[in-house]
Amino acid sequence: MSEESDMSVILASSGYDQTIKFWEALSGICSRTIQHGDGQVNRMAITPDKRFLACAGAHGVRMYDIRTTNPNPILTFDGHLGNVTAVAIQAEGKWMVTSSEDGTVKVWDTRAPSIQRNYRHKAPVNDVVIHPNQGEIISCDDDGNVRIWDLGGNACTHQLIPEDDVPVRSVSVASDGSMLVAGNNAGNCYIWKMQTSREVTTIIPVTRFRAHSKYITKVLLSPDVKHLATCSADHTARIWSTEPGFPMETVLQGHQRWVWDCAFSADSAYLVTACSDHYVRLWELASGQIIRQYNGHHKGAISVALNDV
Repeated sequence: MSEESDMSVILASSGYDQTIKFWEALSGICSRTIQHGDGQVNRMAITPDKRFLACAGAHGVRMYDIRTTNPNPILTFDGHLGNVTAVAIQAEGKWMVTSSEDGTVKVWDTRAPSIQRNYRHKAPVNDVVIHPNQGEIISCDDDGNVRIWDLGGNACTHQLIPEDDVPVRSVSVASDGSMLVAGNNAGNCYIWKMQTSREVTTIIPVTRFRAHSKYITKVLLSPDVKHLATCSADHTARIWSTEPGFPMETVLQGHQRWVWDCAFSADSAYLVTACSDHYVRLWELASGQIIRQYNGHHKGAISVALNDV
């Protein structure tokens, strides 16, 4: 994050105060606030071209224009019957995927808002991510399942159950497709190796470890796949090495309450976190220090989105 790149850095956060805020990453100044009248925003995603911000909340997904001051959503994606828990956007921005407490994962055409696929879990779905091959999506639910869905075959190809009846809160897939991570309500992380040959994906368990003493709220692999960030109800975010053995590297200390979400910078050198103590924080991973605090939410900060490519 250099001074020259600040204008091209999109950093947004959402809070229980039902606002979405855009921040100048280096100065810490809030440059724009959107009042989101449909309740809290649970998760956000920035389109690859940095033009739009997709916000998942209680009543579907609202997409806002980043480049203008228009306070109203330019697109609305309705169809879920429950809280939307996650949103991810395809590499070219042509489609997106959402998960919901209504027990479904939906794939949407972003150009003409419509549902292209509808996959059913038998329990509330807590998270969904897109595999870098853009042909598979991975979701997790309250019954403790991790499911891999093949968009081409339009079917669930893998069902992983790390721990019976322990809700899986978050999943992350490596940018090179080599690794899958899941974090659950018992504070445990599970790591699988992913191998694809002749269009068949093989999932191989690698390790599990106790990452936190309470709920894990988010797991996220860094873009360079060298680190894993975990956020938790235990008031910490932690950075783990993904080298063999997965030793703990750094506890990011300074959060006062639950840490809900995080996002890596493109160079994997920085992490942004959102915390119930109202603050959004920018951390330098090499030192484990806070280098910027973004103060403006009147209630807990829930979600962050960052694009500094």
